[in-house]
Amino acid sequence: MTVDTREDIKLSNAQIAWRAAQDIKDGAYVNLGIGFPEMVARYQSPGRFVTFHTENGVLGFGEPPADGEEDWDLINAGKKAVTLKPGAAFFNHADSFAMVRGGHLDVAILGAYQVAQSGDLANWRVGSKGVPAVGGAMDLVHGAKQVFVITEHVTKTGEPKLVEKCTFPLTGVGCITRVYTSHAVIDIVDGRFVLREKLPGMTVEELQAMTGGELHIEGPVADLVAPAL
Repeated sequence: MTVDTREDIKLSNAQIAWRAAQDIKDGAYVNLGIGFPEMVARYQSPGRFVTFHTENGVLGFGEPPADGEEDWDLINAGKKAVTLKPGAAFFNHADSFAMVRGGHLDVAILGAYQVAQSGDLANWRVGSKGVPAVGGAMDLVHGAKQVFVITEHVTKTGEPKLVEKCTFPLTGVGCITRVYTSHAVIDIVDGRFVLREKLPGMTVEELQAMTGGELHIEGPVADLVAPAL
């Protein structure tokens, strides 16, 4: 179902990643999904120390290196070059997934094809097309204490990504707690989308028209703002 969208005003991917980074608490252990979520490592809040984990066996990586300064022996699970923070550690794949499955991660931040109002996530396959690539996502959504999603609010063809029920194959059931989109910040509470922040240039009605599930209001809705990046 294609909907009317407000593509004339929206956050960039970098701004969405920045907004999500602001909610990571000092001292947290965090896994960043492959692709778009990797950008979160660039926008750590000053004064907070966050330890990033990657499934291929690094704990304590930092932001990407400058162009031309990559060390291709130092990569994340998405094969992107990373830097290391003091005290960083390396370990094998089995130990890495033991950390995930053992509940040692505070937050996982993932991308999404669809998020249902129940907290279900679909982020690894669209129908029967393409090559399936679930990676470690199924472990992460059930091993991390909180799971955030960062995503555009609608698809490139204008279809809602926040829906009543996922139609794509599921990654996890009832696992998502908060969604950061190009237009809003939305919590999932008791099987409902609860609107926390929205772009100041749009109405709740306009945002609802872009959303496949009902938006609920509980208290004031703050303005969603981010610096130019």
